[in-house]
Amino acid sequence: MALTREQMAQRVARELQDGFYVNLGIGIPTLVANYIPDGMEVMLQSENGLLGMGAFPTEDQVDADMINAGKQTVTARIGASIFSSAESFAMIRGGHIDLTVLGAFEVDVQGNIASWMIPGKLVKGMGGAMDLVAGAENIIVTMTHASKDGESKLLSRCSLPLTGAQCIKRVLTDLAYLEIENGAFILKERAPGVSVEEIVSKTAGKLIVPDHVPEMQFA
Repeated sequence: MALTREQMAQRVARELQDGFYVNLGIGIPTLVANYIPDGMEVMLQSENGLLGMGAFPTEDQVDADMINAGKQTVTARIGASIFSSAESFAMIRGGHIDLTVLGAFEVDVQGNIASWMIPGKLVKGMGGAMDLVAGAENIIVTMTHASKDGESKLLSRCSLPLTGAQCIKRVLTDLAYLEIENGAFILKERAPGVSVEEIVSKTAGKLIVPDHVPEMQFA
């Protein structure tokens, strides 16, 4: 079975470390805020100027003025700070983010990422993704392995306009966790019940498959 959005967020949350400053992109990445391990101190940063995001609010906690970069209402944890987007991007461009989690349309074996435009469709703008991939060393991309039409999103070369070049080293899809090295995807983990054969068939770029690929474990 392919991972749910919530399971993808849970798997990404395992990459968090105590004391990390983390930027969560729009979409699946925002769900990571709900799965920070108990007792771990992590400060979540939103590019619109909030450092210290908490989990998504319950109905009685909703504050329409407290939003993330995707305009979803959020909470602020104790010690949070609110500042201008200019200061927020200075933090991003200055390399002060320990981990960035982004969505994408495509990723290729060279570590290129396309995440902001599909030709012929409405384009809202690149947003902060270009700054995030340029200012961060530690990036995880989360996305579905293939499109609704079954076309792979893990390619030999991105076909869509790039957000950043040679900047992605780790990808978590609904089928697998992969790392990018020396012009190839390396299969590290697979979703529970998903076969290696299915992952191979839905990966268009060069894929290296170790002798043993463990299944991800979820409580």
